[in-house]
Amino acid sequence: MSLIAKKNRLFVIDLEYTVPFDQIEPVLAPHMDFVAQAYQQGHFLLSGPKDPRTGGIVVAQAPNLETLQALLAQDPFVSENVVKVTISSFQPSNMAPALRDVLLGAQA
Repeated sequence: MSLIAKKNRLFVIDLEYTVPFDQIEPVLAPHMDFVAQAYQQGHFLLSGPKDPRTGGIVVAQAPNLETLQALLAQDPFVSENVVKVTISSFQPSNMAPALRDVLLGAQA
């Protein structure tokens, strides 16, 4: 079994705070609820805050950019306009063997 569906593309989402962190904090819990739901639905594969904490990074999967953008529009960070979002699509050409087994399963 594969974590990445054959029809899906991989994306790196770079979230950059556009307001001071004290304006991020009230939106943080609803954002984390959104993140948990995105994991449950299989959209997000990895995520976490940047160090230093100027935003966050997400590795996600979706059939296309438009589907991912529609999903991200539901993120309270996006709807409250407290982050700048940069999305990069990529096709992995190299990865550690253990990661290949987990992500791609029988597709590898």
